[in-house]
Amino acid sequence: MKALEGVKVLDFTHVQSGPTCTQLLAWFGADVIKVERPGVGDATRAQLIDVPGADSLYFTMLNHNKRSIELNSKNPTGKEVLTRLIETCDVLVENFAPGAMDRMGLSWERIQEINPRIILASVKGFGPGKYEDCKVYENIAQCAGGAASTTGFRDGLPLVTGAQIGDSGTGLHLALGIVTALFQREKTGRGQKVLASMQDGVLNLCRVKLRDQQRLAAGPLKEYSQYGEGIPFDEATPRAGNDSGGGQPGRILKCKGWETDPNAYIYFITQAAAWEGVCDVIGKPEWKTDPAYATPAARLPKLNEIFDTIEAWTMTRSKFEVMDLCNPRDIPVGPILSMKELAEDEGLRETGTIVEVDHPVRGKYLSVGCPIKLSDSPVEVTRSPLLGEHTDEILASVLGYETEDLRRIYASGAVGDPTRIAAE
Repeated sequence: MKALEGVKVLDFTHVQSGPTCTQLLAWFGADVIKVERPGVGDATRAQLIDVPGADSLYFTMLNHNKRSIELNSKNPTGKEVLTRLIETCDVLVENFAPGAMDRMGLSWERIQEINPRIILASVKGFGPGKYEDCKVYENIAQCAGGAASTTGFRDGLPLVTGAQIGDSGTGLHLALGIVTALFQREKTGRGQKVLASMQDGVLNLCRVKLRDQQRLAAGPLKEYSQYGEGIPFDEATPRAGNDSGGGQPGRILKCKGWETDPNAYIYFITQAAAWEGVCDVIGKPEWKTDPAYATPAARLPKLNEIFDTIEAWTMTRSKFEVMDLCNPRDIPVGPILSMKELAEDEGLRETGTIVEVDHPVRGKYLSVGCPIKLSDSPVEVTRSPLLGEHTDEILASVLGYETEDLRRIYASGAVGDPTRIAAE
């Protein structure tokens, strides 16, 4: 069986943070019913279109394994159907703007009246406080959560990262909150609210930088290149370029071909335990016993010289040759892999981390599969739904509406085209 088999999720989410969460739940076996505006659907269906007439990759890559129902929640009959869905489902997930659910007449109190066991899970930009009514997007979350202030080089602008830690990162946090609430409900019988704010999620992922903020009170951060260069620290955790955040000196270094390949680089860590191996592989065996280089403390003021020497060696080899030479010596290195290289990686395809999905309109496309592997709950990635594709079966098989009611619902226009005819 699938881990979440039997769990019904009412998916009121759109764009990225909420759909990331509900897609994970769907991968683990939950029946995720995506509610979409008739004729329009999730806004990302039409964003960044690359195949005319087809849902965008933005939408398809965030909505696998779900069912779609078109539903106008402002229509009286639509409200009736929505109420039945809330009665039937275990979880309602939403990432509307602050206050939107209340304006729809779906306050937490009202939702509890309809279904006391339901879990209401929400993504918001900020948690309770002075900014809770502010609208937040990915890069705003990265800035407000501490990521941007600590990313980039010391003498440059703050930078956001290409990893969607604000949107997708918060979706991951929310999925954990939902599963935890479901587990607690088994003991209490009660539903509860689950909130994941984007600022909180980003800050959680930046915890090592909050660690360093507190360490500043005890003196300079010695593993930062800034210390070795004799540059004083200010009051806040600085941007540290490509220094390692784990207390081990590390840099991104050029490899053979860097002049024409923007990704011919490797991340190289001079971990104390691997120092002798580093000296051997780069042809500096004398550094193993030289008091000026033999200890981590002695090396701190010389990191620029040391990494320049290592880079002179890495520039004579491809990033994969560096990997082949360093890994047997337990020297931590990692190639800078482009999206093209990752898309073509056979190992990632074999594990289901990269999957090829067939879509009836756009054809085959690549997507990221489930990043979490369970030995007893294998994941099969199925395509995203067409707009309203499952409206009929959800009304009939999930909510139990029969022919006359189906005709009434269709005629009301609550579920899209009012001329549809109920299947006998």
